[in-house]
Amino acid sequence: QVQLVESGGGLVQPGGSLRLSCAASGFTIDSRVMSWYRQPPGKERELVAIISAGDITNYADSVKGRFTISRDNAKNTVALQMNSLKPEDTAVYFCKAGSWPVEYWGQGTQVTVSS
Repeated sequence: QVQLVESGGGLVQPGGSLRLSCAASGFTIDSRVMSWYRQPPGKERELVAIISAGDITNYADSVKGRFTISRDNAKNTVALQMNSLKPEDTAVYFCKAGSWPVEYWGQGTQVTVSS
């Protein structure tokens, strides 16, 4: 059974940090592009960070210098380290494996940045 499970979300104060993790099962991530998306309340889902099979990364302008995406092919996981969090980072964060037409999505994890 193909599955992606995100974890690590929660409530954090502005300026704080969180580390999201995404565990894949039923397939291997090593040859796939992996990415993190987020959907703020009342807004469209947007790309946050992406990492290629060759570890090339790219980030949305809004998170550059604050977020870091990484992958561990041996553990079949991908992570998103989020530092210097802002209230506008509040969203449901989703992990995605692959790209159209073969892609898998996780169920999402809530990140709330508030004092």
